[in-house]
Amino acid sequence: MDSEIAIARHGLIGDLQTAALVGDEGTIDWYCCPRFDSPSVFAALLDNAHGGHFRIAPEGRSFTSSQLYLPGTAVLITRFRTSEGVSEVLDFMPVTSTTATPVHQIVRVMRCVSGRAQFRIDCEPRFDYGRQDHELELSPGAALFRTADLSMALYAGPRSSQPTGEPLNFDRRGDGVTAVVGLKAGELSGVVLLSGTDRPLPPLAPGEVMEDYLNTVNFWRTWLAHSRYRGRWREAVERSAITLKLLTYAPTGAFVAAPTAGLPEQVGGERNWDYRYTWIRDASFSAYALLGLGFSEEARALGHWLGDRVRELSEGEEPLNIMYRVDGSSDLFEETLPHLKGYRESRPVRIGNAASGQRQLDIYGELMDALYLADASGIRFAHQGWLKIVHLIDWVCDHWDEPEEGIWETRGGRQDFVYGRFQAWIALDRAVRLAQRHARPADLGRWVAERDRIYQQVMSRGWDPERKAFVQHYGSKVLDASLLLMPVSGFLVPDDPLWLSTLEAMGQELVSDSLVYRYDPSASPDGLRGSEGTFSMCSFWYVDALARSGYLDEARLAFEKMLTYSNHVGLYSEEISSNGEQIGNFPQAFTHLALITSAMNLDFQLDHGAGTVDLVRDSRG
Repeated sequence: MDSEIAIARHGLIGDLQTAALVGDEGTIDWYCCPRFDSPSVFAALLDNAHGGHFRIAPEGRSFTSSQLYLPGTAVLITRFRTSEGVSEVLDFMPVTSTTATPVHQIVRVMRCVSGRAQFRIDCEPRFDYGRQDHELELSPGAALFRTADLSMALYAGPRSSQPTGEPLNFDRRGDGVTAVVGLKAGELSGVVLLSGTDRPLPPLAPGEVMEDYLNTVNFWRTWLAHSRYRGRWREAVERSAITLKLLTYAPTGAFVAAPTAGLPEQVGGERNWDYRYTWIRDASFSAYALLGLGFSEEARALGHWLGDRVRELSEGEEPLNIMYRVDGSSDLFEETLPHLKGYRESRPVRIGNAASGQRQLDIYGELMDALYLADASGIRFAHQGWLKIVHLIDWVCDHWDEPEEGIWETRGGRQDFVYGRFQAWIALDRAVRLAQRHARPADLGRWVAERDRIYQQVMSRGWDPERKAFVQHYGSKVLDASLLLMPVSGFLVPDDPLWLSTLEAMGQELVSDSLVYRYDPSASPDGLRGSEGTFSMCSFWYVDALARSGYLDEARLAFEKMLTYSNHVGLYSEEISSNGEQIGNFPQAFTHLALITSAMNLDFQLDHGAGTVDLVRDSRG
């Protein structure tokens, strides 16, 4: 491998506990095991020389390649064309358990479609981000990689045309293995990388790989059949739904923001964060998107997980952290990996996340909005669940009027962010409505009074008469794309002149041909060097805001332009650079959940007229 494969040149496979990125030339260059937030086994995406990889591609010949998903599934197909024929590799991870397990499989099926094919297999793991050595043991048809913390076996079977023949054998190359597989038209052969075993395994039995394949296809198509989306952009919405499901940690129901760490928001810059954790914000938005599609079980599981995070208060504590590990623990100590050069020399490579200790008031509004929709969708809260909501809302009443770090996790000091304030309004508003809907005990007088105080403060201090717009924080002149949610959440009506003026200002300053920047770092220092690209979630929020405010033609054009920025298999990273390249952690849950809600809402506005109540939020009452 001469250089890192571009971020966008990857597909994602997973088993609902961890995931792997597969490049369009047949290389797995990101994989953490046994969980999303575990140390990496393959990390060539961050350092092609020292990160480790698992490559299957035509041997020693020039080739062209393409990649697609088997429709309605998370089975990835990488197709190769050489002068001798057409061949492909099918990659998938069987979903075998919903309880936490160290046992995970990556299945790779080599198939010759026409002519002849000769595949080269190279498997070079580098455990613990390349910091831990391993032992290698070879046996017929298998290779065992063993460390003190994790062991993995690579094992293989014979060609399909010779099911009782000799299995493929691996040759040692350094502390990795290599092999060559020759196939002719119609033949296939498979290899499996299995974690959680410390002994050599027998060769694959005939038909074992294809049974795993059929079970995996059936799992995904059965799950996707529960989607109720039948709108204009079904393919993109269903791919985004599958991607969100792939980012789910099934044992707890938590979502990770992305399966990767250290991918830069600016190539060569320092904005390189670890996103393999569960943010309250991201999880709440994800539950909202999946509920809108009809996936109530995922939302129910996530709701239980979120409820379990609300804790009794000690001195100086808040009822929620902003993020957690997928098991609910909160140890996210941030460190750098100086031995890895980073994606295209983007240093430092960080694991862990120091932003976990920040105060971000908006999470309470996002959580309560999701819980409100969950209640309207038939997911009820028992007595203890309601007591936790009361506990949380009473805390918001006490602390909403305090500075915070804000939705974008800036490291330049706390401010009175307008987004955090109006999300605190949402928290109180939804809690009041829930209490009234179900006649639950609550200090409604106080809740309503504090809700109204927030509204009055935002309208008097968040609006800048010179900019003729709502601004990022009190006393600032900076615009912020997070405020695109003001009409979406019901804080403002979408044809309010104050909002239309804000939308116009954002269009002039933050929007570049439908792509939207979060804010201008040069105008609002965030404590970090460098700049960033447009934020794809905000671009989809812009679509929603345009549609609600009556600009349906502009909204549809902006949405369909955004669809052209996806990669070849419909996936999005966090941001898009000035040259149109996908950058940041990949694939990003934020982007895919925003695509889903934007598509559903735009469909509704197109069908029923701009400004009407949409399908996702029509239960607000």
